[in-house]
Amino acid sequence: MNDLILLPLQAAAVILAADFVAGLVHWFEDAYIREDTPWVGRAIGRPNTLHHHLPRWMTRNSWWQSNRELLIGAVLLVAGAAALGCLTWQVLLFAAVAGNANEVHKWSHRTRRENGRLITLLQRLRLLQTPQHHAVHHTNPKDVRYCPVTNALNPVLDALQFWVGLEWLLARVFGLHRRPDTSVPGQGGVPEWIAELRKTGSKV
Repeated sequence: MNDLILLPLQAAAVILAADFVAGLVHWFEDAYIREDTPWVGRAIGRPNTLHHHLPRWMTRNSWWQSNRELLIGAVLLVAGAAALGCLTWQVLLFAAVAGNANEVHKWSHRTRRENGRLITLLQRLRLLQTPQHHAVHHTNPKDVRYCPVTNALNPVLDALQFWVGLEWLLARVFGLHRRPDTSVPGQGGVPEWIAELRKTGSKV
């Protein structure tokens, strides 16, 4: 009987932990990585800039295109846990959720018809993050609701001003400051390549 209670609680805790780590990655990308960032600017900064200017563009991406960076991290985690002899179902669940966090993120930008009945049902049941919840992240200045998997963590973290405090700490200790987001009015002009994409007239 205890296991029937403990296992769901453990699974919920693992899912929330994965959501938090995915949110941490999301926050760091949004706050500090841009197209001109050395090493990762083209692979991470450019798609992130595109997403903030044209949020629905990501719905065109394949599963691999959406999740590759997180998936690589998840594979390394599983491989490391296996090598250390501590590969458990909790590790596998964490890797599965964190590795696919951007897929869930993508679902929050798709229509009900695009998502299909199952995903739409899971969103209605609040087992997956809802489009309405995630839409607040794309409201200027785009500095809240970073966790992409559930609706549970964001209200708590935002109320505690967790991300603001983390940015203050990085600025104080390392001199690292949040970089301007050109999708936010007053923070720079729209990149030319974004303007060109908009001219195509494609649905975004």
